[in-house]
Amino acid sequence: MIRDRDFIKNSTVPGPTKEEIRCLVLCKSELTSQDIVVDIGCGTGGLTLEFAKRTSKVYSLDRNPEAINLTSKNLEKHGLKNRVQLICGNAKDEMDKFPDFNVLMIGGSGGDLSFLIEKGFSKLKKSGRIIITAILLETALEAIETLKKFDMDVEVINAAISRGKIIERGTMMLAENPITIIVGVKRN
Repeated sequence: MIRDRDFIKNSTVPGPTKEEIRCLVLCKSELTSQDIVVDIGCGTGGLTLEFAKRTSKVYSLDRNPEAINLTSKNLEKHGLKNRVQLICGNAKDEMDKFPDFNVLMIGGSGGDLSFLIEKGFSKLKKSGRIIITAILLETALEAIETLKKFDMDVEVINAAISRGKIIERGTMMLAENPITIIVGVKRN
């Protein structure tokens, strides 16, 4: 697992996804070395890099050119550039261009979540997974309701991570934003 501190970051691009959340997402993705992953809303590339370390091909997309630039720098830093195709664009316009895949990761949808899940489902291989990370309750609810329409097996995890900060009198726990991880598994 790449530590949070080992990513190149800047204040204009979200991320990386906190390492504890990345651990949970990787566990739930059940990746194999032959899987194809599409990562929508890559930000600084936290999940893109973790997927690239474990599987054969990752398509990583963001509409923000600075996010693509930052992800590219992080891939270069960690020697993973050859496993990832970076795409700067709107996911709605790009979905049809991807080959069929095993995992669709949606970290940012630009308000097009239901559409992306629907398109993703049509390109998802049997037993494939759609994973959504949500900081808003409304996003989590939309994801759950949309996945249920496709008769997917749905799992919902809410993770509230706190990190200890050592102070003079002891250890103060500081909470990160809770994240909801929604996983849909294609049955057939």
